[in-house]
Amino acid sequence: MQLLQQTIDQIQEIDRQMEEKARTYIDSLAKPPQSLGKLESLALQIATITGDLAPKIDNKAVIVMAADHGVYEEGVTPNPQSTTVFQTLSFPKGTTGMCTIAKISNAQVIPVDIGVKEDLPQDAGVIIKKVKYGTDNMAKGPAMTREEAIQAIEVGIEVATEAIQNGINLIGTGEMGIGNTTPSAAVLSVLHGCDPLAVTGFGAGVGAGGIEYKAEVIRKAIALNEPNAEDPIDVVAKVGGLEICGMAGIFLAGAANRVPVVVDGYISTVSALIAYKLNPNVKAYLIPSHLSEEPGAKIAAELLGLEPMLHMNMRLGEGSGAALAFPILDAACSMITNMVTLEEAAALLVAK
Repeated sequence: MQLLQQTIDQIQEIDRQMEEKARTYIDSLAKPPQSLGKLESLALQIATITGDLAPKIDNKAVIVMAADHGVYEEGVTPNPQSTTVFQTLSFPKGTTGMCTIAKISNAQVIPVDIGVKEDLPQDAGVIIKKVKYGTDNMAKGPAMTREEAIQAIEVGIEVATEAIQNGINLIGTGEMGIGNTTPSAAVLSVLHGCDPLAVTGFGAGVGAGGIEYKAEVIRKAIALNEPNAEDPIDVVAKVGGLEICGMAGIFLAGAANRVPVVVDGYISTVSALIAYKLNPNVKAYLIPSHLSEEPGAKIAAELLGLEPMLHMNMRLGEGSGAALAFPILDAACSMITNMVTLEEAAALLVAK
């Protein structure tokens, strides 16, 4: 708990003077004002976060939190739970969908076992930070204890902080865990105060009972555990997931260290919402990537006040949307770093 509280206390509001300086500079560049649209707002955000009018995001990483879920027992997905192990071991090999996208930006992939149901080989290239062997079945009791939830958040803080200390200057969030759209929908429905059906989707595949059954399992879990919507840790402990906690820790660490963090899709956005509830200043350090096909993704983004830049009909997870956004962020940084100002352009004309 000490690390979590220290990190929360370390997160400060962004430097408004730097923000105004960056805005003035971007408006002075050789182009009509706002003609580059979202590229300008992205450049403004990154310059403000980093405190640099020529920001560098040349050392990227996607941190992937992997964990299993006890609610799998309820038949909410037809996919074998062993897929979590297989995919987690595939990240170091660079063979997953997200990894192939991350390669185009030379981004590192940092997989973390925060709660996979099986023991993974120590030499597999996965950071072993297992809090427990998957969550307990939230339809029968709390997914985890409050202490386990805090420990999982602190794992995310530790891994992200170490990456930043090793030179990472842009982080993307990713996850792997069969069944994890179920706890994501549960957390969101509690925080939003809505019926689970409104935020429950197909995920990587729904079980024989369909989406209605999946939503009913969530209703049962919420009724049984009575999570306190005013206490984000209580919510994520009772009906959440270990990887959801871990990604929340990544967001907190990025904000505490003034490093931009790219939010992936649905599950990542729910994690960002947890981090935001712990310290609202986190929001300024978050860069949304894509709008997931999951119905709750739009609601979660709206609760955060974030507008995803990509609409690609994706729902893979893993951090794939975050990795896909990396080249756009490179373009935004190149614009603010390499474009001449109107004054400089005029001087070049005179010189000729």
